[in-house]
Amino acid sequence: MARPRLLPDNFTLALIATVTVASLLPCEGTAAVVFGWITNLGIALLFFLHGAKLSRQAIVAGATHWRLHLLIFSCTFILFPLLGLALKPVLSPLVTPDLYLGMLYLCALPATVQSAIAFTSLARGNIPAAICSASASSLLGVFVTPLLVQLLIGAHGDTGMSTLDAIGKITLQLLVPFVAGQLLRPWIGAWVERHKPVLRYVDQGSILLVVYTAFSAAVIQGLWHQVPLPALAGLVVACCVLLALALIATNLLGRWLGFPLEDRITIIFCGSKKSLATGVPMASVLFASSTVGVILLPLMLFHQIQLMVCAVLAQRYSQRQEEGHASLERSH
Repeated sequence: MARPRLLPDNFTLALIATVTVASLLPCEGTAAVVFGWITNLGIALLFFLHGAKLSRQAIVAGATHWRLHLLIFSCTFILFPLLGLALKPVLSPLVTPDLYLGMLYLCALPATVQSAIAFTSLARGNIPAAICSASASSLLGVFVTPLLVQLLIGAHGDTGMSTLDAIGKITLQLLVPFVAGQLLRPWIGAWVERHKPVLRYVDQGSILLVVYTAFSAAVIQGLWHQVPLPALAGLVVACCVLLALALIATNLLGRWLGFPLEDRITIIFCGSKKSLATGVPMASVLFASSTVGVILLPLMLFHQIQLMVCAVLAQRYSQRQEEGHASLERSH
C-alpha cells in the first residue's frame, strides 16, 4: 500500500508521539534522573558515530573551498542572528516572549549535517564541500553557539549557566565523543558504513530521548498553560518567514559573489538549515530544565518546515539539471 503523500515522515510522527507521551506521562523524580543519564549516553554515542562516519578524504576534499565555507558560516552564525534581532517587531506580536527567545536560540545554532548533505546530493550540488561545511559548522557551533546565546538571549533573560561552563559541558558531551569517533575510524569506520541504516535509529532515538526528558520537565512546569494555541500558530508563521528570508539571502549571495550552480546549491542547503541533532542537547546544557521545552518548540517546528521545503527545492534543482542534460544531448 502506497504511503499517503500528505502523511509526515516516520521521524516527524515519532516526534509528535514523543511530545504527546511527555504531555500525558511526564517522567519525574527518580525516573527523570535515570532518563537524564540514558539521554546523555545516547547523545555521546550519537556524536561518536558522527565522528566515525566522516572520512578524512571528504574533509580534505571540501576544506580547500574556503570562500564557499566562509559564506556558509557567515550565513549560519551572522545572518541568522541578525535576522532574528531585526524581525523582533514582526515576530514578537506573533509569539510569546519565551517562544521568541526560542527563535533567537534557533538563530544561534549550527547547520544540520545529514539532511544538508542529502539535499545537496539530490540537487547535484558540490557534495564534498557540503560534507566539509556542514561537519565543520557542527564543530564550530560547540564554541560559537554558547557565545551567540549569551549575546542574543543573555540580555533578555538568564540562560542558567556561564558561557565558559556551557562551552566546557558541550565540548565534553559533543566534541569529545566526535573526536574519539574520528580517531577510531580506521578500525570501526567500515563497520559503521555497513550498518548505516541501523545506526540511523541511534541518531533519531537520541533526539527523541532528549525531547521526552525536556518536554517532561516543561510539562511539569506548566508548558501548555504558557503556550496558547494562537501563539503556536504564530510560531509556524514566524518559522516560515525566517526560513524564506534565509533561502532568498543564500541564493542571492551565491549569485552576487559569482559562485557556479553546484556551489550555489551547497550554499543554499548548508547555509539555510539549523541542526535539531545539535540544538536539542545544547539546549539541555544552556537553559534551565523548566524552560527547555518552550525554547525547543521553535527549533522543532523550523526543523520540520525546512525538511519539507528543502525537499521540494532539491527535487526542482535535480529536475532542472536533468532537463539541461537532455537538451544538450539533443543538440548534439
